[in-house]
Amino acid sequence: MSTIVVPTLRAVLAVAFAGSLAVLGVMVPLLAADLEDLSTEAEHLRVPVLVIVVLGILTVQVVLVCVWRLLSMVRAGTVFSHASFRYVDIVIGAVTAAALLVFALGVVLAPGEAVAPGVVLLVGGVGLLVVLAALVVLVLRMLLAQAVARDAQAKDLEAELEQVV
Repeated sequence: MSTIVVPTLRAVLAVAFAGSLAVLGVMVPLLAADLEDLSTEAEHLRVPVLVIVVLGILTVQVVLVCVWRLLSMVRAGTVFSHASFRYVDIVIGAVTAAALLVFALGVVLAPGEAVAPGVVLLVGGVGLLVVLAALVVLVLRMLLAQAVARDAQAKDLEAELEQVV
């Protein structure tokens, strides 16, 4: 990997993590204040929406930390090992949890007249996109498994070759 790519990706990850902390510290309290002004028919949305938003941000933070760890493994040349599966599995779990949170948001917003049906449909579409992201990471995990197996096979063949020579 290019020498500029790793520091650039780390900078982007650090900015994204700092941004998520800022959202948790500033934007979520502002959202909570805005939700206090809801009409009585939409008052029941306040707590579930805030919980879903906070948990969603936490899933993003988990993914950022795991990608940072995987990037460290790439830099060290150890990404094609069984240790990397732990981080990829956590990413898959976090993205799946995020998809469930998006669908839960749709379920919370669906009843009543507080939110237009089109918005609920859009939330469902976003949930499907997040599921798609989880499936893409799952496919990448399968490719990583093949690469780890080939790397182990190459090391075995190299060891056999050294014995012959």
